[in-house]
Amino acid sequence: MEECEASRDVLLSDTMDQFRTFQMCERFLQNPAKLANQLLFQIPPDRQAMLIERYYAFDDAFAREVLGKKLSKGTKKDLDDVSAKTAIMLKSCRRQFDNFKRVFKVVEELKGPLVENIRQHFLLPDQLARDYAAIVFFANNRFETGKKKLQYLTFQDFAFCAGQLINNWTVGAVDNMVEDMDVDLDKEFLQDLKDLKMLITDKDLLDQHKSLVCVALRGKTKVFNEMEANFKNLSRGLVNIAAKLTNTKDVRDFFIDLVEKFIEPCKSEKWTSTDVNLYLTHYTNSAHILDSFKHQTVWTRYMGVIKSCILRMYH
Repeated sequence: MEECEASRDVLLSDTMDQFRTFQMCERFLQNPAKLANQLLFQIPPDRQAMLIERYYAFDDAFAREVLGKKLSKGTKKDLDDVSAKTAIMLKSCRRQFDNFKRVFKVVEELKGPLVENIRQHFLLPDQLARDYAAIVFFANNRFETGKKKLQYLTFQDFAFCAGQLINNWTVGAVDNMVEDMDVDLDKEFLQDLKDLKMLITDKDLLDQHKSLVCVALRGKTKVFNEMEANFKNLSRGLVNIAAKLTNTKDVRDFFIDLVEKFIEPCKSEKWTSTDVNLYLTHYTNSAHILDSFKHQTVWTRYMGVIKSCILRMYH
């Protein structure tokens, strides 16, 4: 104040003017495309981009709390608790929640790639658009994220996995102009996953698969004996997750199933991330050598996502 030779009243008045300006500007920020065409405020394009990005920015801690929940009035009523838990101001929580809901409502009516729709309609930078895509995807599929065993996972862990699922398992991953776009999992693919059960129900195939994986792993890791001993249980876990994904409840439990059926058993045997990567690489590749296994395309599409998600979640 002394440097500017401004009185307290002048500073207060100027600050209040700024707040009023932002309040008037907010309605344009809620539909960013209108900001460039309005005549009320003279804002350079680079400042417009900054305003939009900051308005739609959110706290990962807040997003983690509402991830996978329905973006409804009921959830909004619980924001007091979220605010207390995350130490984020309630007003900020409400803005962030309203932004999530607004983006969700707009893009659920649009065809085509989810990230691109968000980026174009809300003029967001690429990474922020991808984070919003994760929020929309989780809200649509209602993935369980609140269980105690999942608390160690961050928003960015889940956002990474959402990106994998969107890019590989949705209808839009096959055809980017379909009606259902990128928020719905490809039902035909989920149905095809049931064919993978032969890897665990056919005893000869299960034994062959185990033998091929063990030959590839022998001498490459200190936990080889544990890998050999746990092969059948781990394989049953991963294949059963695949076979159950036609059920909505099992889709919701996807992440808890990965933790319980694969990540926890590996951690209990003291596998490192490098061990897990090595195991999943040979587990995936060895299935391609099995003569009587004819579902290679579905297997590759399934295991590519499973491997990426497990490696991200393994910490």
